[in-house]
Amino acid sequence: MAINIVLPDTYGYVALAACSMVWLNWMQANVVGSKRKAAKIPYPQMYADKAQQEASKEALAFNCAQRAHGNTLEYLPTTLFTLLFTGLRYPMFAACTGAAVTAGRILYTIGYISGGPSGRYGLGGGVALVGSLALFVGSTWSAIQMVM
Repeated sequence: MAINIVLPDTYGYVALAACSMVWLNWMQANVVGSKRKAAKIPYPQMYADKAQQEASKEALAFNCAQRAHGNTLEYLPTTLFTLLFTGLRYPMFAACTGAAVTAGRILYTIGYISGGPSGRYGLGGGVALVGSLALFVGSTWSAIQMVM
C-alpha cells in the first residue's frame, strides 16, 4: 500500500530552515577546528584538559566551542524531526521557528565562546530554547490533529 504525502505550497520554507541548521553545523565545526588549532590541542583529544584550559585562554575557547557544537548536535535530530513534522501542518510557523532556532544557536555559540560557560545563558540560548520548545509543541499538536 502506497502512502501519498502532499506537502503544503510553502513547505520549501521549512526545507530552507532545515538547511540553515546544516549550515549552522558546518559553521560550528569550522569554528571548533580553528579554535583547536589556536589552542594547539592535538587530535584525537576531544577537549583541552584542566591544566591546558587554566594555562591558555585559547584552550578555554576551544572547549567552549566544542561544547556549543556538541550541544547543538545533541538537539539536532529532535529539532529537525519536529521542524519537518510541524511543517506538514503549519509550514510558515515551523519555518520561522526553525530559523529562530538557528539564529539563536549562532548567538549561543558566540556567547559561549566569548563569555565562557556562563555566556551560553544569553539571548541566543533563550531564543533557541523557546524555538525548540515551540517546535516540540507544534509537532505534538500536529500529531494529535492527525489522530482526531
